[in-house]
Amino acid sequence: MANAFFRQAWIVSGVLLTMMEVGMFLGFTTCLLPALKDPDSPIKATLEQSSWIAASFSLAWIPGFLSSSYYMDRFGRRMAFILDIIPGALGLVLMYFSTNVTYLIAARSLQGITAGSTSILGAIVIGEYSSPVHRGMFLNLKTAALYGGSTLVHLLGHYYHWRTVAVLTLLPYLLAFGMVCTWPESPSWLASEKRFDVSREVFYRLRGKTEQSTRELKEMIKAQEDRKKIDKISFLKSMKNFFRKFGKRDFVLPVLNYLFAAILLETTGRHIFPAYAVQIISEISGNVSSFYTLGLDLLVTISATFSSYLIRIMKRRTLLFSTGFAAVLVLKAACCQLYLTSIGIIPSMPWIPMTLFSVYFAIVNFACAPIPLALVGEIFPLEHRAAGTTIAGVLIAATSIVTLKTTPLMLATVKVYGTFTILGITMVISLVFLYFMLPETKDRTLQEIEYFFNHGKFRDEGKNKNNGQELTQMIVK
Repeated sequence: MANAFFRQAWIVSGVLLTMMEVGMFLGFTTCLLPALKDPDSPIKATLEQSSWIAASFSLAWIPGFLSSSYYMDRFGRRMAFILDIIPGALGLVLMYFSTNVTYLIAARSLQGITAGSTSILGAIVIGEYSSPVHRGMFLNLKTAALYGGSTLVHLLGHYYHWRTVAVLTLLPYLLAFGMVCTWPESPSWLASEKRFDVSREVFYRLRGKTEQSTRELKEMIKAQEDRKKIDKISFLKSMKNFFRKFGKRDFVLPVLNYLFAAILLETTGRHIFPAYAVQIISEISGNVSSFYTLGLDLLVTISATFSSYLIRIMKRRTLLFSTGFAAVLVLKAACCQLYLTSIGIIPSMPWIPMTLFSVYFAIVNFACAPIPLALVGEIFPLEHRAAGTTIAGVLIAATSIVTLKTTPLMLATVKVYGTFTILGITMVISLVFLYFMLPETKDRTLQEIEYFFNHGKFRDEGKNKNNGQELTQMIVK
């Protein structure tokens, strides 16, 4: 079993290294946009152009999700991951040689394609390659790796020019590419291709041969044997098949869950803070020192890493809702303090909101940011995994574009306290919907989760142990 764990850890390490690169992409604007405002900068950008440089990254996620969905079904998970890495490398090269805003937007778009495709595919890879007992920890480490990359690029941006930072961020690519090339193909994809003998061999190599792994493999192969062989079909017919999925319970329910998970993910400030950290912190503290940014970066990275331990000992739902509502209360206190200061009722004490926002970002990254990302690798059945992850990706991209594009306007009009008040209200709405819809996935196999979405309960649950999931059935009906 130790060898099986290390094989899983090796594969996950390739994903985590790529997620660190995505975090570097995400945080790159913190060193890029202020540099463009420098009077001596050879490239000048207006406020509108700067917002597009930030938002183009998220806008490009959509083609990234679509291409990744096609690659993962057509070529398998390993080759899809290799193909998904390439645009980001090209984007960094173009970034280095950019001479105007158009080139910068094109470079950010290429990076966004890789960020979107690998973020979703990375969750799928971890979900399919790792055992249920380790899956939650590995999926949560994705978020920690992302924030680690954001911290690293902020640190590099403090000492080096943004062109030099672009070159340095190429290094993780080389290592990640070499690691991905050593992966075996996913046993789930092999089973979906009816290559059961090879799937069985790879599965046991990754998981070890135990009673639990044998039962999981048997259920997975049986589910794929029951499916009819799908021949190559025309584009029109494939689109018809796609829209028919919206009449299937095991597709609609995961999509509904992920709609609110995506909204929750973005309203936590996961993408807003790395992109606009300087503006946010300077308004709160009145100081533009990068050490505030680095301090919060480290805090968020540590909390996201610690959440990988919490996910091993706590149920997903318990962790999500306890930390989610606690984070909203802390956020409300911070916004109230900033508002009362702005209207002169209380004196300015920057250390109070700075401390509260630090606590908020630490709490929210225990679950509200990692768990929505982890759900992509858990809740979509194998039959709908490509289509489901595409929709999940579009939802993430859409919510991210909205937040990244509107944040500069909100910061300029309703300030930090108003911006985060709006985000906090939206967080509460999302958490309430997820409370009634989201099943507990801890230590459940992917087949067990698929069974839940088809039948409204797990196989081993009695009729009175549905944990409030009746509302989900009512919604579908």
